[in-house]
Amino acid sequence: MTSVKLGMPAAPPPVIAPRRKTRQFNVGRVGIGSNSPISVQTMTTTKTHDINATLQQIAELTAAGCDIVRVACPTDKDAEALPIIAMKSQIPVIADIHFQPKYVFAAIEAGCGAVRVNPGNIRKFDDQVKEIAQAAKDHGTSIRIGVNGGSLHPKLLKKYGKATPEALVESAIWEASLFEEHGFNDFKISVKHSDPVIMVRAYQLLAESGDWPLHLGVTEAGPTFQGTIKSATAFGALLSQGIGDTIRVSLSAPPVEEVKVGNQILESLNLRPRKLDIVSCPSCGRAQVDVYTLAEKVTEGLEGMEAPLRVAVMGCVVNGPGEARDADLGVASGNGKGQIFVKGEVIKTVPEDQIVETLIEEANRIASQMELNDGENPAAGTPVVTVS
Repeated sequence: MTSVKLGMPAAPPPVIAPRRKTRQFNVGRVGIGSNSPISVQTMTTTKTHDINATLQQIAELTAAGCDIVRVACPTDKDAEALPIIAMKSQIPVIADIHFQPKYVFAAIEAGCGAVRVNPGNIRKFDDQVKEIAQAAKDHGTSIRIGVNGGSLHPKLLKKYGKATPEALVESAIWEASLFEEHGFNDFKISVKHSDPVIMVRAYQLLAESGDWPLHLGVTEAGPTFQGTIKSATAFGALLSQGIGDTIRVSLSAPPVEEVKVGNQILESLNLRPRKLDIVSCPSCGRAQVDVYTLAEKVTEGLEGMEAPLRVAVMGCVVNGPGEARDADLGVASGNGKGQIFVKGEVIKTVPEDQIVETLIEEANRIASQMELNDGENPAAGTPVVTVS
């Protein structure tokens, strides 16, 4: 068979808008700011003091593509576990601190890559910023100032009546000024809210006010479907304006799902190299095959593939041949059979009941070929599937 060039283009893919220019610092070995890729974060659901369970979950999150992980630290037992977790985790660890300022210092001493502080619910936080900033500077620890619509300071709630975008931003800017007053600049800011519209406006206002790196999040976004829609809508609005340096999708679901959604959002905006990209038609009366089943089975069969491959699974003769021809690998289905395309060329025609196994077989063959050619083929990397 004639060899064909496969995978994503060698040139960087276009993005909607350039990144907003921000300061730069590190969380562990991960760069934060406009000179670094946008990182995906999530939070463990284990009890942090259960060290083995926490490290096991962190390993699973790392395998799913998580860049930075946050762990809760509400008790002395959790704080005591931080040194081991921070040392053994494959990705940087952020300690999540509320209410007790002593745990901020414990997390810094433990070697965590960063500490998330919520100024709205840490007692006398402002009085301790100088000491926190000095400790963080001494240990090379960064900070996230995490303002949240559900735990805004009572003074701001009284002033604005509720958690408005302006209230969130005022809280964030005040706390940022305290750290800067003490010569500490290695921090990012989040102004989270459960309403995507309020959240987007808050981040827009904050982006206009300074060059701080921003951590995006719709807090308490909801169950998987609803939370994914809210997060994708809000993140898309902001990232398309170049706003956002780290993200966390908050779902009432296992944290691995948060990581998957976060990565997919970035991939969809060309802000992260694409992996498996499935494009499929919604089906209609023109379809001559069961597109739903074909798409699901191909997706399931290619799960975990790490080659930059675009696969098209098409169900009718209107858009099918064109979409399949434009993909790295595709099928145009109809009349009980499917034409298999590789980079625009028909390589075979198979019966409908052999479409799935043929696509999976060809995808694995192409992925193996790309792996062998890695170094020669600048596009070697991840697969992309187009289903229609």
